[in-house]
Order: sequence, then structure tokens, then C-alpha cells
Amino acid sequence: MAQLLVRDIDEAVVDALKRTAAGNGRSAEAEHREILRGALTVRPKKRSFKEVLAAMPYFEDDALFDVR
Repeated sequence: MAQLLVRDIDEAVVDALKRTAAGNGRSAEAEHREILRGALTVRPKKRSFKEVLAAMPYFEDDALFDVR
């Protein structure tokens, strides 16, 4: 495994990392790894244009779109 050293981190960020880690029952180092993993490897599934259109609600009454 590779190692990563990050310098000059604002103290407020370090404190927030430690609090989050404690809340998740992890060390700050493990929390840091999880944050990096989540931010860089988990990608939401992209939907096709067809899927986006199919998810839109259907309105039978065209009067809803009357702009007069």
C-alpha cells in the first residue's frame, strides 16, 4: 500500500476529521482513507437521456402548460 502525507491542514479541518472519525468508531487515519476512497472511487450511476425522460411525471392536461 502507498502512503500519503498531507501538510498544512487547517486545525479546524483536523478537528472535524477527528470528531467524524470518533462518531464512526474509526481512527482519524481510517476516516481519512474512507473519505478519500468515497470521494475518488464511488461514482453515481449516470442515467441515459431516455431514463431521465422516462422518470418525468406525465400530465394528461396540457392546460397546465398554457402561458396566456
